[in-house]
Amino acid sequence: MTIKTNQTNQTDQTNEMNQRTVLVAVSDVFFYTKIRDALLPRGYRLERTRSQQEVMEKATALRPAAIILNMNDETLDAFRALEQIKGDDRLRAIPVLAFANHEEVETWKRAKELGITKIVSRNEFSSRTRDLVEEILASGVRGKG
Repeated sequence: MTIKTNQTNQTDQTNEMNQRTVLVAVSDVFFYTKIRDALLPRGYRLERTRSQQEVMEKATALRPAAIILNMNDETLDAFRALEQIKGDDRLRAIPVLAFANHEEVETWKRAKELGITKIVSRNEFSSRTRDLVEEILASGVRGKG
């Protein structure tokens, strides 16, 4: 009986931790630092991906509260990552916040078609990182935005 309770408590702690975990698929140091500085003091746990393969591996293993994508990332194919996340029944409900160059209309259009939760300009992302993450978590919105 005690073991069952401990397992339940462990599961609850893991779920609570994952509710505060944000998967960050951003290789740019400037933007990663912005994310880190905005979210760590608020109790979020960041899990950074460093390769295309890690995006799905970590998303599946962690089931994070949210995912952040840089649609202009030179290391990771954000569109491919988004397609994989939204195409996986286990992951599709995870909100995805993305940022992109405001002049790249096709990038924005395609991200929305693929089911992005929210996409914003790089400038807005830089200035409102924490607020944007908290908005997508609080809104319950899960795609097409």
